Amino acid sequence: MLSGLVIVDKPQGWTSHDVVGRMRRIAGTRKVGHAGTLDPMATGVLVVGINKATRLLTYIVGTSKTYTATIRLGQSTVTDDAEGEVTATASVAGVEEQAIHDGVAALTGQIQQVPSSVSAIKVNGERAYARVRSGEEVKLASRPVTIHRFEVHSISRDAGADVVDLDVTVECSSGTYIRALARDLGNALGVGGHLTALRRTHVGPYSLEQARTLEELADELNVLDMADAARALMPNRELSPEETTEISFGRRIAAGAAPGSPAAATAEHPAAAFAPDGSLVALLADAGSFAKPVLVFAPGTGSGAADGPGTPGAA
Repeated sequence: MLSGLVIVDKPQGWTSHDVVGRMRRIAGTRKVGHAGTLDPMATGVLVVGINKATRLLTYIVGTSKTYTATIRLGQSTVTDDAEGEVTATASVAGVEEQAIHDGVAALTGQIQQVPSSVSAIKVNGERAYARVRSGEEVKLASRPVTIHRFEVHSISRDAGADVVDLDVTVECSSGTYIRALARDLGNALGVGGHLTALRRTHVGPYSLEQARTLEELADELNVLDMADAARALMPNRELSPEETTEISFGRRIAAGAAPGSPAAATAEHPAAAFAPDGSLVALLADAGSFAKPVLVFAPGTGSGAADGPGTPGAA
């Protein structure tokens, strides 16, 4: 059975759910999920898991992401992006470039961010965007996120429209909303702001260079083997033949790192364990002097999972 990751270059106007549906038809299987939703307006890297590889998606969701984006200062919208109705405008004539850079610097590092009210976050069991569309005012709680890099590449002024467009790159932790960054930067400058373009270029170790369009995938299904995907995603541990046998039966082996050391694997951040032939055997967590399997695959195949995490983004 075909199993692996597919790095999709999501087209504009498609939901992540739409992409999963299309990949089901291309791969000829129902078991497909994705690791991290992209808004319909956004394009770029969407990591899709097929069959047994959906087990790896849990460990991809929490990785850092990188985006290129365009932020428009001088206009606020109901959705904090270009798909929403403009709710306010303000002159940007008095906004100096240094103030923009200062505002960007203030939004870099560890910050508290309030997600957009039209996000997919659930409020009392219902998506926030559904409540907003029904006319309800939704206020979401702030949450900690980390902006590792917020770099401004260009600042363009449109005299006719009296707006400023910023081309930026943002590298951030999981759970960050780039349109909320645009909104908050505009609010800090007193002119409002929203996102007009967004493209995700990296999800953890997976990049746009690996991505294929849905049309390309329909012609040739390019699948990243589970072993290769795990090698790129996690710390690696090479097993001896004896260790491979023990782990294949779900038994524990000697720990790969000293307890409490930075190199120690955990259930949330496991190590990928490989047999001497290079196949993916299991994901391991260190527990004291032993390493125990978090997820075991069929010996020598890198497929056929035992108990383990579920499927994020399954649709």
